Amino acid sequence: MIRALGVAVLFAACATAGAVVVRDDVDDRQYRVSDSELPALVDMPGEGHGVLIAPSWVVTAAHTLPMQGGPKSVVLGGRSREVADVVVHPGYRTLPQSLIDQAMASGEAMLIVVALAGSDDIALIRLKQPVEDIVPVGLYHGSDEAGHVVKLLGKGATGTGATGHDPGGPNRTVLRRAFNRVTSAHERWLCYVFDAPPAGLPLEGALGNGDSGGPLLIETDGQWQLAGLGAWKVVAGDVRTARPGRYGQTTCNVRLSHYADWIEDVMSGQASVP
Repeated sequence: MIRALGVAVLFAACATAGAVVVRDDVDDRQYRVSDSELPALVDMPGEGHGVLIAPSWVVTAAHTLPMQGGPKSVVLGGRSREVADVVVHPGYRTLPQSLIDQAMASGEAMLIVVALAGSDDIALIRLKQPVEDIVPVGLYHGSDEAGHVVKLLGKGATGTGATGHDPGGPNRTVLRRAFNRVTSAHERWLCYVFDAPPAGLPLEGALGNGDSGGPLLIETDGQWQLAGLGAWKVVAGDVRTARPGRYGQTTCNVRLSHYADWIEDVMSGQASVP
């Protein structure tokens, strides 16, 4: 999911990402696409996504992984693919339960936002068998993401920017794609704002709960490259009652250019793996 506060439904200040939330003045059918839009999109168990970036490797947000160990399999191209092992970035930190409890008691979750922003929310999944029937997506290595239009895809929770989506789910729907413009990019994160009409792009949207690990793609020389992964959302107001996916909310995504060296080291066997 895309975390609103980093926990399933607790999205006080930040929510985890789910399916694509769309403009309220555009027919939802214009956002729906077939799996051929991005064959390399991976479905994690239950909810959440990853992306195939090499024949044997999938990149995802670390918080999409099961609490106890990694997944035994993921779905890619409509087929179950067995997992050999999972490498979580050593800088990833789970949210302390004390922060969650405080946010649920007070409705204020700023320290959860701080905790999420300071964590390296990325993991790599090695498949038992190399994928031969789907072409991996290349990584975007530029440092100029701010101002770029990005394409985002996901099957998570959906709704419109006028009302947001139900934080209780469902967090697995049908595939949608939308576009947005990156407003900021620095170190671990790149972020965008869901602008209300008439501002924003014709198919403006934002990731929703259940879309964590979902791709943000930048077009370069006619090719879409993977620049980010859906991670968390900043939501104003009382986190116990606020509704994720409304206009004006900011979605922050794992910035893959920041992790390019770590990704290469892991895939080449040069990184130390716990």
